[in-house]
Amino acid sequence: MANSDFSIVIPAKNEAQNLKLLLPELKALYPEAEIIVVNDGSTDDSVSVCEENDVNVFTHQYSKGNGASIKTGARAASHDIIVFMDGDGQHQPKDVSRLLEQLNQGADMVVGARGKKSQASIGRLLANSIYNRLSSWIAGQQIQDLTSGLRVVKKNKFLKFLYLLPNGFSYPTTSTMAFFRAGYSVEYIPIETKERLGKSHINLLKDGIRFFIIIFKIGTLYSPLKIFLPISFGFFCMGLAYYLYTFFTFHSFTNMSALLFMTSVLVFLIGLVSEQVTMLIYKDSEE
Repeated sequence: MANSDFSIVIPAKNEAQNLKLLLPELKALYPEAEIIVVNDGSTDDSVSVCEENDVNVFTHQYSKGNGASIKTGARAASHDIIVFMDGDGQHQPKDVSRLLEQLNQGADMVVGARGKKSQASIGRLLANSIYNRLSSWIAGQQIQDLTSGLRVVKKNKFLKFLYLLPNGFSYPTTSTMAFFRAGYSVEYIPIETKERLGKSHINLLKDGIRFFIIIFKIGTLYSPLKIFLPISFGFFCMGLAYYLYTFFTFHSFTNMSALLFMTSVLVFLIGLVSEQVTMLIYKDSEE
């Protein structure tokens, strides 16, 4: 593949010191590639750094989020293949060619999978391990790194799911599960990341809660019944256990047992409706 056949999209917010190192290296390795930096309301010298390195800059007048920057960059990209990488300098430009090579072999999306050594902390490693295991169970496929920001995609397929992507940090999760749900091929290449310069934009408490919500979004995005059915079964078992206890102890059927049984039915019905809605969402994406 010629270097001019792909676009590189980099979302960045106050990453001037990292862009100073990243952009020259990218231009040296891929001189004819289209490089797009989406400036997400930065207050530092990010724009000046981009102009000095002669790359395309699209600026959000205020911070809209990492996912919103990805959307802006994807729409602006002029080539059929898009490389997404973070602006914090952790991704190594040399890995881009490896991902592109794998895409050429028939994949629709290739993701750079980080190993244990590339995780920022023990907490991040534990969280990502949980995400990977849960998403693998839901998708029925081995997902090595659900939240990696380094990925190569075919633009025409990625744009189909643009409306599904959140404006926050969870765009990798949503895009991965959307590709699996649509039956597209997703493959992984092991990578090692570098230590970032400057302060991370991720807040442990705030984003920890948000990532916990993502766990449920993963299931409802891909196969809602895989989430709702076990919950429904759990309520049913609690209702049955409580009913047997009150029957043999007091010879009665209590309101609590009735409430647990009704909750079980309602959760199951919500799961069925969610499954139908999900099917309609992906049906529309094919049109």
